[in-house]
Amino acid sequence: MNTSSSANAKGANNQDSAKRGMWSSRLAFILAATGSAVGLGNIWKFPYITGENGGGAFVLVYLLCIAAVGLPIMMAEVLIGRRGGHSPVKSVRLITEHDRANPAWRWMAAVAVLAAFLILSFYSVIGGWAMSYVGTAATGQLAGQSADQIGAIFTDLLGSPVSLLLWHTVFMALVMLVVAKGVRFGIERAVTILMPALFVLLLLLVGYAMTTGFFGQAVAFLFQPDFSKLTTAGVLIALGHAFFTLSLGMAIMMAYGSYLPKNVSIAKTSIAVSVMDTGVALLAGLAIFPIVFANGLEPGAGPGLIFQTLPLAFGQMPMGSLFGTLFFVLLVFAAWTSGISLLEPLVEWLEERKGMNRMVSTLSAGIACWALGIASILSLNLWSGFAPLGMFSMFEGKTIFDLLDFFTANILLPLGGLLVAVFAGWIMSREALERELAMSPGAFSLWYRVLRYFAPVAVAVVFIYNLIA
Repeated sequence: MNTSSSANAKGANNQDSAKRGMWSSRLAFILAATGSAVGLGNIWKFPYITGENGGGAFVLVYLLCIAAVGLPIMMAEVLIGRRGGHSPVKSVRLITEHDRANPAWRWMAAVAVLAAFLILSFYSVIGGWAMSYVGTAATGQLAGQSADQIGAIFTDLLGSPVSLLLWHTVFMALVMLVVAKGVRFGIERAVTILMPALFVLLLLLVGYAMTTGFFGQAVAFLFQPDFSKLTTAGVLIALGHAFFTLSLGMAIMMAYGSYLPKNVSIAKTSIAVSVMDTGVALLAGLAIFPIVFANGLEPGAGPGLIFQTLPLAFGQMPMGSLFGTLFFVLLVFAAWTSGISLLEPLVEWLEERKGMNRMVSTLSAGIACWALGIASILSLNLWSGFAPLGMFSMFEGKTIFDLLDFFTANILLPLGGLLVAVFAGWIMSREALERELAMSPGAFSLWYRVLRYFAPVAVAVVFIYNLIA
């Protein structure tokens, strides 16, 4: 590329950036990216998979996986977004053109955007569950209830398509309301309120957990490794969750990276996001497990831990209604910030590809996600016996909701992450990577080698395991 064309391209990118908006500061990006990473995976999934896999040893492996796989791929995604300066799909296309790579690589970003779209469609349904439980806890409906009665509350919710549709609609409307206002006046403003509020709520719940008399047992469970309880499957689950919890493979970090000013360090901000996200997951464990142990409940209660096991505990404890309400408000905030980030890549793509303004692109993307979510709702009740791919043994009995969860978590996300690692590590020019990261030679060399050799193998192993397990 000659000097004149480079200058023209740079000028065009600067004009586009002015139109598209940028994060106002490094802190704004950290809060937005952390808001994306901190979601139901931290507060719902992490505690129960930790309980299922023996506690401390699993946590240690999980932390190593965050550092060795999650962080390097996150840096690569942010880097791709910032270097391209556009939607994930266009950013990858521009990079392939500049580096004279195969244009087919643009489908990598398209797969990631599709994953975000599919995930949001059923994530919104689960976010609606959390919103419903705020009212359930606040009105004292959990107080003094037996395990069967608590289970009936959840069963009745899932069995009511009207209730699920109402809460799904409210949740999607809240997500669309924020995204429609743009990067600085929508997403940034929302996360600067929601993220501090989320941390305050979480600390309040940890403080409450300290009064149960079982806080020390929870600390030992989380931080004293017992490797006899750790299985090969547990290691792979830790690796998969480390990948999922940082919002990788969904084009989110590419989209958010495209709004990141050039003078902000990608490495430092990615490390900050990883630390904050991991901190929330551990604090969630410290908030939840003392309550579980205090009530003689099972820490490995599976997905029902949040919507059945914990409500039972809150119903039996002093001030349980208050702190149960706070807990589900926390869950709503976490789901909301993640929902915002899941919608953004699709909205950004529609703005560029279809020439829509921000409001129209948000309405188009949001309504499409909402409509697909209805199929997930119906699969929980009226269509519960319908298994679209039931003719295949591996999908036997899987409803639409189950299939969306399976395909995104086990196929699209690992595939997307694997492609990002290969694209950044093997396709993009090393000079461009060094320029964007601006790290010391030693630190860059370490990151580059991990991204090229270790991360792709680790993700590929999880990908294959998910398909054959």
